[in-house]
Amino acid sequence: MKSERVKRPAKMWKQKFTEKALKFMAQWRLQGMVLPGIAFMFIFTYIPIYGVIIAFKHYTITDTIAGAPWVGLDNFKVILGDRYFMEAVVNTLGISLLKLAVGFFIPVILAIMIFELKDGPFKKIVQTISYLPHFLSWIILGGMLISWLSTSGLLNQLLLGIGLIKQGNNHLLAANQYWLIAVLSDVWKEAGWGTILYLATMAKIDPTYYEAARIDGATKWTQITQITLPFLTPIISLNLILNVSNLLGSNLDQTLVLMNSQNSAKSEVINSYVYRMGLTQGDFSYATAVGLGISLISMVLLLITNTVTKKMNDGESVIF
Repeated sequence: MKSERVKRPAKMWKQKFTEKALKFMAQWRLQGMVLPGIAFMFIFTYIPIYGVIIAFKHYTITDTIAGAPWVGLDNFKVILGDRYFMEAVVNTLGISLLKLAVGFFIPVILAIMIFELKDGPFKKIVQTISYLPHFLSWIILGGMLISWLSTSGLLNQLLLGIGLIKQGNNHLLAANQYWLIAVLSDVWKEAGWGTILYLATMAKIDPTYYEAARIDGATKWTQITQITLPFLTPIISLNLILNVSNLLGSNLDQTLVLMNSQNSAKSEVINSYVYRMGLTQGDFSYATAVGLGISLISMVLLLITNTVTKKMNDGESVIF
């Protein structure tokens, strides 16, 4: 009996492997189209992982990765005593948490509002205007913000015009205003683009659900809360997982464009700190150690958030 039990799983495994192999061979042309993407990912994503070992070495540009001397956890010990790194951590968490609190639900609300609009030119114009900032680089948007927030910029002209201020000032030079500027500008750039997944999900909802609800006398608010939002829950959970796991990965492009010597105390984030330590100061081992530590923490955050969001989806994970 025991030998039969051992043989059956082996036979089932061989049968499944044979079925998958035959299916792969039947689709070899389509599967072959995927190979360049796999090769690209392997060369530029997996092979460079070998370089992570310099986090445990004293590596300089004149060394090879294999030849650099080992220092163990010394680089990580330096991180814990680095005041400037701790300031970058505080700024990163502050900006990221504000972006999560302010910007996470705005795409959901905007998507529902667009979905409820009648099909026509106005709906297309609203979508186009909301998507447009996403396609502009931070170089362009940063230049616009620097101009608008300058002493004689648009914002000060408006505030002076309505009498809220008596004298203009450059808002980007005020360190205590940077977090708000970073959050609002990021929401402005990405809120419209963030509606795409929600709109695609709502487009698949069977219209008969809404028709039945209207017949039963359900208000628009009831239809949204009882029909639309339950269908959006899986994609909301997925976006929440991705956002929380990226809490320590604040936008580098935005920071490099908007940061200056006057606001650096509040604008320096972990990514810009790693960039400055690694590429501008040449301390590659230290920068790699910081990046490795942040990656591990981000993985833990992803697992924790995935566990929490399971409760939103009847115990089922939306990622694995």
